[in-house]
Amino acid sequence: MRMSLGENMVVTLFGESHGPAVGALIEGMPANTKLDVDQLIADMISRRPGSGLASKRKETDDVEILSGVNDGKTTGMPILLLIKNRDVKSKDYSFLPYQPRPGHVDHPISVKTGGAADLRGGGSFSARLTAGLVAAASISRNILPKEWKIEATVGALGGLEGEDGISLAEEARKEGDSLGSRVDLVISGLPVGFGEPWFEGIEPALARGLMAIPAARAVEFGRGVNAGLMRGSKHNDKWGEDMSLDEGADGALGGMASGAPIHVRVTFKPPSGISKPQETFNQVTGMMEELAIKGRHDPVIAPRARPVVEAVARLVIADLGIQGGYIDG
Repeated sequence: MRMSLGENMVVTLFGESHGPAVGALIEGMPANTKLDVDQLIADMISRRPGSGLASKRKETDDVEILSGVNDGKTTGMPILLLIKNRDVKSKDYSFLPYQPRPGHVDHPISVKTGGAADLRGGGSFSARLTAGLVAAASISRNILPKEWKIEATVGALGGLEGEDGISLAEEARKEGDSLGSRVDLVISGLPVGFGEPWFEGIEPALARGLMAIPAARAVEFGRGVNAGLMRGSKHNDKWGEDMSLDEGADGALGGMASGAPIHVRVTFKPPSGISKPQETFNQVTGMMEELAIKGRHDPVIAPRARPVVEAVARLVIADLGIQGGYIDG
């Protein structure tokens, strides 16, 4: 089984949530890309657990660069990034694999691997592995032109914005429950025509990467599902005299950049790991039994998913940029 993103610059994830380490292998990163260590540290801090609405798992997320960088610049050879796990509590998952968690991947991957999968903390399916995505994307920052802007923000928690959403998430945490959420992404400054047709277009490529983020359940572009309620006369975006588009216009047409910002919304389900008691089948006793999960979990995903959404978008745009000749690969 492979866990790779990209065709021209390929990022492959590895590791397990409660194994020795997680990380990423980057292949195809252009040579002579300057490494910004301060930015790498800042990016890793933005997604790590241990504060606010995040899991109370304490991880430093220090990134060890084992190859592909010399004298502060990439060499053009594969870059291996290692992030050690330092705060694991595997005993919290002693009920696995015989009493799989509701809404989790425990049972499907156990069946697929004949019981060989490491299920502790979600194993290779844990959001812990997004640390490798954020590290890889941070290193790729300097191959993107400065005018290409990729920015993600927390859109809503439980359908509410701002402090109202935060209060709702805190309420869910106190009840041992969790909450759905949304991250909003804006990509701007891409040259008109950037991207490829059909399956390698901007939107298909972004959708593939973003939907792979753990717990992602929907990706919408532009007006999203609301487009299904509109008439063409209202949805069509007119070209201005200078071939510009008004605010809110589709940022991609036929898989290629239109010149308008690309607006994306990524909706995440409530985290499945909750301490509130739930019923699930126990394969040892052959009975439905109550399960209360003791692990440390995020009550809502968007705050920590925000830098991951941004990272995935950055990697996808870099990959398409190399393919289209906008970035010297």
